This record gives sequence, structure tokens and C-alpha cells, in this order.
Amino acid sequence: MQTPLVLLPGMMCDARLFAPQIDALSSSWAISIPDMTQHDSIAGLARSVLAETPPHFALAGLSMGGIVAMEIMRQAPERVTRLALFDTNPLAETDVMKARRAPQIAKARAGALSEIMKHEMKPNYLSDGPHRSQILDVCMDMAIDLGVDAFVNQSVALRDRQDQQETLKKVTVPTMVVCGEDDVLCPIARHQLMHDLVVSSTFEIIGGAGHLPTLEQADKVNVVLRRWLEET
Repeated sequence: MQTPLVLLPGMMCDARLFAPQIDALSSSWAISIPDMTQHDSIAGLARSVLAETPPHFALAGLSMGGIVAMEIMRQAPERVTRLALFDTNPLAETDVMKARRAPQIAKARAGALSEIMKHEMKPNYLSDGPHRSQILDVCMDMAIDLGVDAFVNQSVALRDRQDQQETLKKVTVPTMVVCGEDDVLCPIARHQLMHDLVVSSTFEIIGGAGHLPTLEQADKVNVVLRRWLEET
């Protein structure tokens, strides 16, 4: 068995976000998906991941998971053997996005989590692929199963996160930056920035995918993940 692989899901997502990758890779790599719901800071989430993972591991994170992965690289870079950042953002929250968080948190606490996911979040997730409807259903199922407390914790963590550009400049392990071609939440330019910050990183753009390429274009993602994991 190879070095363990830790996968960090995005906001209001769980292991189902990586189901195709688990199916394709688990025969060769021991895969774990830590709980990303119990803390309301990115630093706290990173510490919780480090507390439940092996001494050394390959690390891949998508969206909020990528943000936590960057914080792990800030806190304990010696633990990570290689890094993959999917559809994520190294910058602090913008004032525009910060202003949206409080009303969303209030709505969620008032019982409108499903409405927030359906009308404010899900429409921004995916490209117009043939499986869009089914993937959106999976997204809704994950969010409802995780619940209001997870939504509040993750919203606060994302709102208060710090800029990680200096962290990325210090990364020396094999690193892959991956972006869905049609990602409107974390566009290609944001990933080009990360690629430029990490010396000798590779950059993959996944055609026919938006913010969740692990589900939208699973086969393509599996190919680039396997290549990254096997890189010497």
C-alpha cells in the first residue's frame, strides 16, 4: 500500500464528493476523509485533520477542503508528502462575500437551509453536463445530512479565513493545481495564481466541469490524481 491519501471535501460536502475517486484509488491507497464540520475556524479544522491522520500523507482538498489543506501546509508542512488543490481560493474572504454570510446563517438557523442550498449555492456549482441534475441531488443530500450546525461553522470559518499566498510560496512538495474549466466560484485565474505561487507545480484544467470536477468529470480527475500520486 502506498502513502495514505487524505481527501478534504468542500463546504457542506462529505465523502460522497469523492465517491468516484475512492472507488478508483482505494485498492492502491488508504484513503481517509476527515470530518470537516466541528470547528468554526480554518485553523481549527486543520488541527482536527492533523489530529486524526497518519504521520505522513498525501493531501488533496476541494474548495473549502483546499483552503484547509493550505492551512495544514502552514501548520505542519512536514506531514504532507504531496499536495493537490482543487477548485479553491488562496485569498481571504472579500467584503462582498462576508456581507452574504450573516443573512445566510440567520436563514439556516431559522430552518431554511434547503432553500439556501437550492437557490443561493447549488446554481453556482456545476457546468451544464448531462449528469447535472443527479449531481445537484447529491449536493443537496450531503448538505441536508450535515445540517445547520455544520453550515454555520463552515460559513464562519470561510468568512474569517486568512490569505495563504505566503504559505503557498513555501510549498516544496509535488503539487498539482486543478480547476474545472467552467468554475465560476473559483475561476481559472485564481488557480493560475496558485500555480504561479508554488514552484514547479503542475496545473490541470478539467473540461466539461464546474466547481465539482470530482463528480462532474470523475474519469478525468481520476487520471490526473493517479498521475500526481505516482509522481516521483
